[in-house]
Amino acid sequence: MSEVLDRAHLIGIGGAGMSGIARILLARGKTVSGSDAKQSRAIDALRVQGARIEIGHAATNLDDPSAVIVSTAIKETNPELAEARRRGIPVLHRSAALAALMTGHRVACIAGTHGKTSTTSMLTVALQHCRLDPSFAIGGDLNESGSNAHHGTGSMFVAEADESDGSFLAFSPWVAVVTNVEADHLDYHGTVDAYVAVFDRFVERIEPGGLLVACADDPGAAALADRAEASGVRVRRYGRTTSDVTLLDHEPVDSGGLARISLAGKEIELRVAVPGEHMALNALAALLAGLELGAPLDGLLEGIAAFGGVRRRFEFKGFAGGVRVYDDYAHHPSEVATQLRAVRPVAEGRLVVIFQPHLYSRTRLFAREFAEALSLADEVVVLDVFGAREEPEPGVSGALIADAVRLPREHVHYEPSFEKVSVLVADLVADGDLVLTMGAGDVTMLGPELVAELDRRVG
Repeated sequence: MSEVLDRAHLIGIGGAGMSGIARILLARGKTVSGSDAKQSRAIDALRVQGARIEIGHAATNLDDPSAVIVSTAIKETNPELAEARRRGIPVLHRSAALAALMTGHRVACIAGTHGKTSTTSMLTVALQHCRLDPSFAIGGDLNESGSNAHHGTGSMFVAEADESDGSFLAFSPWVAVVTNVEADHLDYHGTVDAYVAVFDRFVERIEPGGLLVACADDPGAAALADRAEASGVRVRRYGRTTSDVTLLDHEPVDSGGLARISLAGKEIELRVAVPGEHMALNALAALLAGLELGAPLDGLLEGIAAFGGVRRRFEFKGFAGGVRVYDDYAHHPSEVATQLRAVRPVAEGRLVVIFQPHLYSRTRLFAREFAEALSLADEVVVLDVFGAREEPEPGVSGALIADAVRLPREHVHYEPSFEKVSVLVADLVADGDLVLTMGAGDVTMLGPELVAELDRRVG
């Protein structure tokens, strides 16, 4: 399989998963080409490393690749994919390419409906702090390195494992972490039962003698752990309830938190530099996985304390006019609620949320749940749906969510015009407020725009 990747062409090379594969291939001395619909920071970085990248998709972009790598988002009608099929060039799914890169390593895969990017990142930084230099592939850029992937000199490979399209079934980890299992991606899986079942199949992929790390507090992950244990898989649990590592207490400190945990009969202090009890739980998952990989406890604790976060996970965007602006990737009702609860203690004034729904199917299925979560804020602005891979659905818009938010009407705003949002929010906020842009789409662009608008008014 490794020879097949000697001259790889990646369609959609600027995406989070694809750019990570390209980085590792380049670091291993492979020839990399690719294409994407638009220019991006990731593409600039890959070009500096030596990748040949075209903006726009065309059959002529294919030179003489040994393989073409695609994600589920790439349709068969893509001219480059169609040309690869016509010429008989091997076509690999992104997950198969990543699995090939894992060969020869002891692999840790982090999965779950929520929290997998942060947990993968924490584990990676903790192992780096132990001077183990793991290879890694993550769905977000580490704040420490600014990168989402790395070819390390160590024997370990840490990867975020994506359940959205079942692609994590390509991996065979030594350590599998499942942070939670809650209905999502039903546009692909169809039913909740099918979504749950794919996690059971993922656990079956654990190497003989390997370990499942699961959250005991989450009903879906806890049930998965019980089924795995009954089938003979080694399991270690973490959570607030008595587990292999237990969160005894969590106190917000500055922009992070201080946790008191119990591990192997000892009480230990654990510092987490990012806010929220849910981040402390992610840290426990990373801790158990790191211990299983052979890393020293003290080094892991120091590494977790040094973890500075991931791009788009409560990422600070700026301060202007007495207002702090942050950005977050939360795009599922549980993620939105969890993040708002975590942010509340660090908000000096009101908590103002700009939320962009992601996918028409998710908006239709979870509109009321999103509204319930957003009701935890003081002021809510809902944008229109970021459709991503989906076509619009009649009657499905951000208004479905805005209309159901349980706040006084004057504190809920549906604004379908992206261009008007920064001015609208600048009119709403006051000194001491905290603004949080949320969603998996281009809402991330609004943070800098809002800071600039507030700066303009102050100036």
